Amino acid sequence: MTGPVNERPMHARLSPDQNFSRHIDGNRYPGRGLIIGRTAEDDAWLVVYWIMGRSERSRNRRFIVDGAELRTMPADPSRLDNPDLIIYPAMLELPGLYIVANGDQSLTIRDALTRGGTFDAALATREREPDAPNYTPRISGMLDLTGTPAVSLSVLRANPVDPAHTDRATYAPTPPPAGLGLCLTTYMGDGDPLPGFTGDPLVMPLRGGAEEVMGTYWNALDRENRIAIAVKRVARGGGSELMVINRF
Repeated sequence: MTGPVNERPMHARLSPDQNFSRHIDGNRYPGRGLIIGRTAEDDAWLVVYWIMGRSERSRNRRFIVDGAELRTMPADPSRLDNPDLIIYPAMLELPGLYIVANGDQSLTIRDALTRGGTFDAALATREREPDAPNYTPRISGMLDLTGTPAVSLSVLRANPVDPAHTDRATYAPTPPPAGLGLCLTTYMGDGDPLPGFTGDPLVMPLRGGAEEVMGTYWNALDRENRIAIAVKRVARGGGSELMVINRF
């Protein structure tokens, strides 16, 4: 007998520690990932982003920090054959607004907000990545501290029947309590083609301060495929700082 049609995916019913163990620590290839949450140590906000790669081309990357901006750059510029989908600003800021994304839709979001637009409307102009046969989802997030704290998350993924079309899911979850974060990744695991992320954002643990969180997730990511990780710490009174770990 089948379950009800509105039954939530299994990972939506798991605890934060189970989500971490299953989707990050025990997963060879969750792909690129982002988390927005709060530390238990000092109740600061954290924005986490990491990149992974299976091919030589996708592994030829590192993070650089330019003020409040986080960008991907080639680790070896002489081997960069095509920057599309590889080089982009992963974290951007506007006053009280903190954007994270796995592609140049970060610029689309920032520019729309600058003109008085919205997170949703900006992403309505974008599609999933055109990297057939994977059709990698575009994942994006925004922390809004201009008033009552708010979190927005988005997944743009290929329609399972016709990947020429994009299915759009936007989430406006209740901001997580201290010690937890909300996570999106590009993939559910390894495969050929890669299985895109499905279901709701995952609740993940954020134990300790920003540096400890960064180390925990870096150590959990598959050692062969991990490339770089960054954590932006946003203090309760305002102001942010970025820290990174680069494999190359």
